[in-house]
Amino acid sequence: MLGALHFLVVGAALGPFLLWPRSRPSALEVLMAGARRLTLLERTRRSVFFGDRFPEHYKASDQKLLRYLAVRCYTGLLCAVVIGLLGFGVLLAGLMVNGATRGTLDWDQLLTQALLGGVLLFLDLQGLYSLAALDTRIARECFGPSEQELLRRRIDELATSRAAVVQAVDAERRRIERDLHDGVQQRLVALGMLLGRARRGRNPEQAGALLLQAHEESQGVLTELREVAWRVYPSALDSLGLEEALGGVAERCSIPLRTQFEVGAALPKPVETAAYFVVSESVTNAAKHSSATAISVRLTLSGTLLTVRVEDNGTGCADPAGSGLTGLLSRVAALDGVLHVDSPPGGPTTITAEIPCA
Repeated sequence: MLGALHFLVVGAALGPFLLWPRSRPSALEVLMAGARRLTLLERTRRSVFFGDRFPEHYKASDQKLLRYLAVRCYTGLLCAVVIGLLGFGVLLAGLMVNGATRGTLDWDQLLTQALLGGVLLFLDLQGLYSLAALDTRIARECFGPSEQELLRRRIDELATSRAAVVQAVDAERRRIERDLHDGVQQRLVALGMLLGRARRGRNPEQAGALLLQAHEESQGVLTELREVAWRVYPSALDSLGLEEALGGVAERCSIPLRTQFEVGAALPKPVETAAYFVVSESVTNAAKHSSATAISVRLTLSGTLLTVRVEDNGTGCADPAGSGLTGLLSRVAALDGVLHVDSPPGGPTTITAEIPCA
């Protein structure tokens, strides 16, 4: 009713000014000022009586607000007609009951009117239900993102996530190549040189010392190669599970690490892998850059959401745009999860990943 009156009274009064180009912006602003107040009232009505919650930051366009009020006028008129028919049906039902009690209606007339009344009641209730569903739908489209907007956002998110995953995989491949080239390959070259010197040496004592040094170097190469393999993909995830794999991270960490594993159900393999790399990369960054003396890791499963929280008491100032954290963000986003980095100057640094398991 208020929307219809606004369109009829204010719209009719501002009609000449809306037609004149010079006064059109001012007249349109006056018309929209009333429309915004009415839509705010409608939003409050949906929140109070139906418990709807709409995003606070979302701002609908003027065209969407006017279209909403126009549709509300149309649905309000239909609702008045349906309620009027319902009242008319109640009145006829009262007359039928009165006639049946007085005996002025025979059984044929009574059954016919009861059948017609039942059909009318069904149509009235179905009309009210449909109008209520339409009211809910247009309110969600006006006061929040519509289904088309949500679909468009989802497509953009998936495209961004796919590009980020491709970049993360490429960066990981380059890092593995760099680790093999600068680490394992150089040590293998040194090992070959030691063995060559031992083979060419004529002094048995010197040859024995070189062989001992070569043996120690081979052990170091195996250790470094094992570390590279762990960074690529930990085999303990498949054989022992996520909890044991995190135990391996704690054993290799040079800083005291306390782990709380509160996961009472089996996790999907992609979720386990993402959670492991979140912990491993965060712990590695803390050990290398934060000057931390203690790290705590907590994994909790609430319903279908896995929360991974890594906190250290270091100096803070972790860069979310760094290569390590960017790779984690892409890995978590690929599973529709979110990664939060809280690292104020002076610390502490808290990295929280929320990964859905459904």
